[in-house]
Amino acid sequence: MKKFPKEIEDFGNEFVQAQIKRHGADCDPTGSDTRFNVMSDIDAAELAIKDLSKANIKDRRAFAAWVTMSNRSD
Repeated sequence: MKKFPKEIEDFGNEFVQAQIKRHGADCDPTGSDTRFNVMSDIDAAELAIKDLSKANIKDRRAFAAWVTMSNRSD
């Protein structure tokens, strides 16, 4: 991830954080969150997507190829 531009690195990090929260919510039926926290998470995801779209198409394609590889390392 560190070899990609900041927009792509930020998107990847935001995606991982969202995935962790999603897995936690799926595994803990008693868990709850505030509306404010959920809205903040949505805003962060939307910003990461918007910033990702500003990255060079060549870098976005390279990132798409990278995430499909089964054995990747930072």
